[in-house]
Amino acid sequence: MIGFYILSAILIVSAVWTVSAKKPVYSVVALLLNFAALAVLYVTLSAEFLAVMQIIVYSGAILVLFVFVIALLSSGVAPFSVGPNRMPKAVAPAAFIVLLGFGFLIYAIKDAAPGATAAQAPAAVGTASAFGSIADFGKSLFTIQLLPFEVTALILMVAVIGVVLLAGDRAPYVATPKRATEVERSMREAILRGGE
Repeated sequence: MIGFYILSAILIVSAVWTVSAKKPVYSVVALLLNFAALAVLYVTLSAEFLAVMQIIVYSGAILVLFVFVIALLSSGVAPFSVGPNRMPKAVAPAAFIVLLGFGFLIYAIKDAAPGATAAQAPAAVGTASAFGSIADFGKSLFTIQLLPFEVTALILMVAVIGVVLLAGDRAPYVATPKRATEVERSMREAILRGGE
């Protein structure tokens, strides 16, 4: 029980640090700490498969994607133009969404069937239809949780497309006679400079 409270504190502190860090690299480090604490929490729930997937998929793949995003966004030589501060306008909608989410959570807990919130007894690793087993995880992922899974994939794809559009500050190279002449001239100049 004490371990749960320690892990919960680490999860909350690292989540706040992720959002409030001044430098993006510090946010990635805080997010890595959050993912690791969540994986340890899965292990305490006897969900070893979910813990390993948390480390491999999120800490391995998603964080590497974030690091590449940071590297691409900070590679430009021109500074970003500072726009108007939109944060005060976002406070009211964000607070409404958070309160709405808590309302849905309280409604779901209140209307749950008796005994539905009780923790399922941990079983041996690999046992079918046990909490945290691969079969239970796969069945839940592709039946009950299919829509959130697909929405997450769509959000990640939109994020990657956005990064490519933000990082690509130059227009793509299109072969035209004028550009071909410029490339040929620069190649001749480079050859002549190399021969000196």
